[in-house]
Amino acid sequence: MPRPLTRRTVLGSAAGAGLALAIPPSSAAEPTVVRPPAAKAVSDWPLSDHRDEAALLAVLRSGKWGRTAGGASRVKDFEIAFASRMKARHCVATSSGTTALLTALGALNIGPGDEVIMPPYTFVATFNAITANFALPVFADTDAASFQIDPAKLAAAITPATKLLLPVHIAGSPADLDALSALATSRKITLLEDACQAPLAEWRGQPVGTVGLGGCFSFQASKNLTSGEGGAILTNDETFAHLCYDFHTPGGVKKSASSGRGANYRLTEFQAAVLLAQMTRLEAQATTRDANAAYLSELLRKIPGITPAALAPGVTRSAWHLYMFCYESAKFAGLPRAKFLAALTKAGVAASSGYTSLNTSAHVKALAANPHYQRLYGPAAMARWVDRNQCPVNDRLVEEAVWFGQAKLLGRRADMERMASAIADIQKRAGELARS
Repeated sequence: MPRPLTRRTVLGSAAGAGLALAIPPSSAAEPTVVRPPAAKAVSDWPLSDHRDEAALLAVLRSGKWGRTAGGASRVKDFEIAFASRMKARHCVATSSGTTALLTALGALNIGPGDEVIMPPYTFVATFNAITANFALPVFADTDAASFQIDPAKLAAAITPATKLLLPVHIAGSPADLDALSALATSRKITLLEDACQAPLAEWRGQPVGTVGLGGCFSFQASKNLTSGEGGAILTNDETFAHLCYDFHTPGGVKKSASSGRGANYRLTEFQAAVLLAQMTRLEAQATTRDANAAYLSELLRKIPGITPAALAPGVTRSAWHLYMFCYESAKFAGLPRAKFLAALTKAGVAASSGYTSLNTSAHVKALAANPHYQRLYGPAAMARWVDRNQCPVNDRLVEEAVWFGQAKLLGRRADMERMASAIADIQKRAGELARS
């Protein structure tokens, strides 16, 4: 079993074969924002142009479609580019955000008997990556203001069996990494960031993904940086980088001590080529989202009953994968959230109610009766596990949350005004709408 890894592991001076060592960030000016063609709606996503097409055709014609093909270079090029942009020493590209998580947990040799603490306000993939290793997911309640995991609740959930802290930077906004890092250090527990929604997000000026031991990213079709599917692990720790590389590819580079486990979670050259093309417009799009999110928040805070999600004090940049706010029906004449969303849609401003309570979902609760978990942990322990996973703050949050997708933030200032005006108009008509 590999030795426990922490942020203090000594960094090597060079990357191993197949691992990307970042170059200093480029000082070149970023391109101006690329807006959707006039024929497309602002919310259309993903966006592409001749650069993506040329990149795909070049791979197709090369005959080198996978990273192990002789002379293939796009995956390595992407790893170098992404690591550099995120100020990380190492990047290992994977086939999805889920396989990035699976690779990272596999590299850490997380397994039966280990507890992994995670938030309830997240996509199910975080949970699935833990259970795929037959470890025990433990939920720590949400901070209602930020929608992120509550560090105090996480601290209370730690037991002698806790082997990993797995916060999620939900919506692309970093969780409280000061508090989480302090907990990880004081309790000598590894901190891994689920940054699947958070490329370009920053904590105190440092891009996410390397505040803990490492961070996992997703390039699924809805993500701000996308290749349809794809993922990556960032880290400043060379030992962990080698462990991840060895786990994600059959045979690996054999620079790390094997735990006897592994998989095939490699990114393809096609995906890497698209990601490199998408990166040419990534910063410009992010800058547009930054400005529009700030302006939209300014407008929405003027509407009673609408409370935009707060950013933790150390957040210097959100990725704005989602724009989230809480809806208080009492300030809208008791108009149920479902009717509020329907009225928004009718006004041409589509929105979502977001996540349901993951910790009380049928999928999660089924784990208590899973025969493998019953055999590994025992019926009594699994019954206690269900009781441990109560998250009352999150239960309320999922009843009040409203989301706008990241593509809506790529519009113009007038689009933000239209969105806010639609909400203000619904509030004026809320009594009538509630009765209809």
